[in-house]
Amino acid sequence: MNERPDQDVMTNPRADRVRRVARLAGRSSRQREGLFLAEGPQPAREALRAHLGLLGSPQWAPGDVVEAVYVSTRLADRHPDLTALAAEAARAGVQVRQASDEVLTAMSDAVTGQDVLAVCRIPESSAESVLAGLTGQPRLAAVLCRVQDPGNAGTILRAADAAGADVVVFTAGSVDLFNPKVVRSTAGSLFHLPVVTGADLPAAGALLSGRGLQLLAADGYGTVVLDRPPRGLLARPTAWLFGNEAQGLSPAELSLAAERVAVPLYGRAESLNVATAATVCLYASAMSQHADRS
Repeated sequence: MNERPDQDVMTNPRADRVRRVARLAGRSSRQREGLFLAEGPQPAREALRAHLGLLGSPQWAPGDVVEAVYVSTRLADRHPDLTALAAEAARAGVQVRQASDEVLTAMSDAVTGQDVLAVCRIPESSAESVLAGLTGQPRLAAVLCRVQDPGNAGTILRAADAAGADVVVFTAGSVDLFNPKVVRSTAGSLFHLPVVTGADLPAAGALLSGRGLQLLAADGYGTVVLDRPPRGLLARPTAWLFGNEAQGLSPAELSLAAERVAVPLYGRAESLNVATAATVCLYASAMSQHADRS
């Protein structure tokens, strides 16, 4: 994808470049090319900010995040700030091309058309390197154990970002972090914090414990209830384990946790969606930790 840029609007949805971009919706193409799609204004905006060194996330090296950006002719009117970021990225060597709606639709995995699509590089990092790169004492982490729904995975990552988490870990068997649906669901949070993918849970758990985090399992059958936890439990540095949508956490996964914690249900719902439960748990820890420091 290093063709010479020009100023013409791309109008052919069957062009080779368009097809190569569209193939990145598939995992095999992403793995082969080392690239993924960030579709829509917010994911593309944060990708460009990471590329330009405006975010400071250690996993996303400035100048090595975005390879190309494709924009509609309407982008300048709808998102002038994003247009300015794209122009700055172009001056730094990123390909920026205008494309017709038909071309953008052909490139995109999204059902509805997007005004912008960024082709981004997949960072090469291991659990060891990511956790070793965390500065200071990490306080909060989210560990997705075989979470397979793209919307759930992206929402948990976004909630972890909002709660101030230091790192998010995807274990082996979880959905691909760079699936376009996951990327869209993160709403740009993917570029804000370090993320580990394909991790072995026992090894990752040991690394997190070695950095001083307790492991807590979000489990509907837990003996500890989130609104009545033991004193000081939620204020400690914590890595939360969140399980598969259909099966929850397995006995082996539960055995790694210091406590099994249930989110209380005050109404008549049978259970909570894993992304909703994760948001509640992460914020319970974040609020306790911030209260403890105030």
